[in-house]
Formats: sequence, C-alpha cells, structure tokens
Amino acid sequence: MRADSARGLRGVLVPLALAQFICSFAGSNMNVMINDISTDLNTSVQGVQVAITLFLLVMAALMIPGGKLTDRYGRKRCFLAGLIIYGIGALLSAVSPGLGILILGNSIFEGVGTALLIPPVYILTTLLFKEMTSRAKAFGIISALGGIGAAAGPLLGGLITSAISWRAAFGFQALVIVVIVLLSLRIKDPVAPDPTRAFDTGGAVLSAVGLVLLVLGILATDNSLWLALGLVVLGALVLTWFVFATRRKERAGREPLVSLSLFRNRTSNLGMVTQNAQWLLLSGVSFVVSAYLQVVRGFDAIETGVIFSATTLGLMVSSLAAARLARRTSQRNLILVGFVLTIVGVALLLVMASGSATPWSFVPGLLLIGVGLGTMLTPSVNVVQSSFPDQQQGEISGVSRSVSNLGSSLGTAIAGTILVAGLTATPERSYALALAVLAVIGVAGLIAALGLPRHPEPPPASVAPTARPAQN
Repeated sequence: MRADSARGLRGVLVPLALAQFICSFAGSNMNVMINDISTDLNTSVQGVQVAITLFLLVMAALMIPGGKLTDRYGRKRCFLAGLIIYGIGALLSAVSPGLGILILGNSIFEGVGTALLIPPVYILTTLLFKEMTSRAKAFGIISALGGIGAAAGPLLGGLITSAISWRAAFGFQALVIVVIVLLSLRIKDPVAPDPTRAFDTGGAVLSAVGLVLLVLGILATDNSLWLALGLVVLGALVLTWFVFATRRKERAGREPLVSLSLFRNRTSNLGMVTQNAQWLLLSGVSFVVSAYLQVVRGFDAIETGVIFSATTLGLMVSSLAAARLARRTSQRNLILVGFVLTIVGVALLLVMASGSATPWSFVPGLLLIGVGLGTMLTPSVNVVQSSFPDQQQGEISGVSRSVSNLGSSLGTAIAGTILVAGLTATPERSYALALAVLAVIGVAGLIAALGLPRHPEPPPASVAPTARPAQN
C-alpha cells in the first residue's frame, strides 16, 4: 500500500479507529452492569469498582512500555498481538465464575492487550498521514470514536445486559476484535522493526509499580486512611526513583524507557494535562452517575444506559463538527470552550439532578458534558502529537496514551471512592461531593488550557529513518 493512496489510507484508518472505539467502550460499559455483576458474582459495588479501575490502571501503567516495544517488534505486530490478548481477556471475562477471574480477564488481559495495541494506532496514523490536514482529520476520527466508545459504553452495555446478560457484552467485544484483526491484515508497517533496539526493563517495572501504588492508595482510602497514605507516598517515591534512574541512563548514553527531554516541551506538557483532565472527567462522571442511578435510584442497566445516551449524542455531534470548527478557530480555543461546557454540565448535574425524582433531570448536564468533551478531545491529541517529529512518535504516543488512561483510572478511583464511601449512609451527600471534586478538576484543566499558545510552533524537522521500509 502506498502512503499517498487516499483509498488505502482510509482502509487502514477503519481498524485503527475501531480499535480505539472498543478499548474506550471497555472502560465504561461495565458501569451500567454494577448491580448485575455484583449480584451474579456475589461481590459488592466496591469490587466492581476495583475491577474497572484496575483495567484502566493496567493500561496506563503499561502504555509507555507498549509504545517503546513498537520500535523493537514493529507497529503492526504489536497491534495484532494486543488484539489477540485483548480478545482472550474478553472471553475469560464472559465466562468468569467469580470476581477473581473477571479481574484476570478484564483488568489484566484486556488491560495488557490495550497497552500493546493503542500506541500503534497513534504511531501508524502519524507515520502514514504525512500531510497535517489529513493527519488532523485522521486523529479527529480516532479520537471521536474513542470518545463515542466511552460515552456509548453505558448505552450499548445496558442494551446487551438487559436483552441477554452482562456476559454477552464481553462476547460483543470479542466479536469486534475478530473483525478488527481481519481488517488489520491490509496494514503494512511503514518502517521496519529494529530487533536490536534496547528496551529499558527496569524503567518499565519502576514506572508501572509507581503508578499502580499511587492509584491503589486512592482506592484504599475507604478502608484505611493510613494504608492509603502509605501507598501514595510509596508510589511517589518509586516514581521519583524512576526519574533519577532515567536521568542516569541518559547521562551514560543508554536509551531509557522514555526520554526526559519529552517533558521539556511546554505545549505538549499542557496538552497532556488537558488530556488527563478530560478522560478523568469522562470516566469519573460515568461511574458516579451510573452507580448512583443503579444503587440509589434503583434503575436497571437499560434505563441507566438510555439516560447516558445524552452524553453519547452530545459527543457525537461535537466530534463530527470538530473538523469544521478547527478551520474557524484555534485548537486552544476549542479546548477552552470544551472545558467551560463540561464544567457547566457537571454543575447542572449537581443543581438539577441531586434529590430530583425524575431521571430526565440528568439529561441537560450529561448532554453538555458530551458536547464539551467532544469539542476538545481531538484538539488535545493533535496538540501533543504534532509537537514532536516523526522519530519521537513512538515515545510521545506511549506517554500521551498513558497520561490519558491514567486520567480514566484516577477518575474512577477518586470520584468512585468518594461516592462508594457514603453510598449507603449518605448517598446524596456523597454524590454531590464526588461531582464537586470533578468540577474542581475541570477548572484545573481549564487553567492548563489557558497556558497553551494561540499559534503553536511546528515541530523540528524530522530525521529520515535509517531503517529500510518494511516489505510486509
């Protein structure tokens, strides 16, 4: 396939976008199955929350190593390997007899699979779509399907759960994976893998352990404040160790897991902060409102999913309009508008939904949140990816996806822990507090977006790869 073939590129874009869709779908569809899963597997709301959070955390912890492995083993090979591991995890989850097997299949296998397959999605898009306009459109489609997958997860998950069972939702994921694998056979890696490329195993272990300890500390807050504090401090120490070890390797002329020079780009740093906040808001709102509707209001999976269709609709409309909006205004302005709309949406959920007897009071806030997130997801990705030349796309793609998925896991961990802590005794108060915390995080994202340049400078000229083009 030639890189300048528009039809061929569109064909490649389909499996890449579908892969982002199904991974985002997996991160949110379990939210409407909380009651069904906890009853069927004889567990609790907190048990389901742990499974959801661990899935998102495994993705975040392994995304940077996943991005680096693409240089050594090839982007297409890692993509297909990730799809296969993910599919095995979906099937394990579908037949799980208890919470342990569900965590193994959903949190571990699907999490590892996602960490392997997502970096190639963004690296291949950057390498194949050379022209900035076509690249922006491609990122727009991928980001839009990612956001739609996350927003539509509750609706599709609710439909499947109500019509068949929650296990069938994992069967649906496995079926989509088979379709993506078949469509991916036409992809050809634009650059040959380099088996001699070094891989920083020690750095991968330190970064993963540090992130895991950090999020586990947040999850432990409900059980023991001292244990939670200890885990958070230990996680921070391990991540500090990772930074110092990385610096030593760079000074010694060895290749670390991730170059610290990536974090000297102010525009990219601010863009990743906005990405983290966006996915934290989406996953946090999805879990909090879903759990509240099911556990407190007594709604079933389909009713919860229908209410969340407002977010899906808003995200779809704004994502489809993103390309036209990008021609009229800057990426910075789109991100700012997106945060403002999302914060207003969270405020509406607090004012209109708390204590109200009608489920429709949730719709205006969820709709605004969907519109806001759809407006800014694509610009944030483009700001980060376009800040670096082609030869650094493997690193920045892994870092960027890790930051986004860390946001998703933190959203479920932070807001979910606040909600679950008082779900039985003071549900209305816990619901309001969780949303208030999410609103504060939205304001922090807005402040970061204000620091973005109005007209970002283009990245340094790319260095032509020395590796010969791949032949298969």
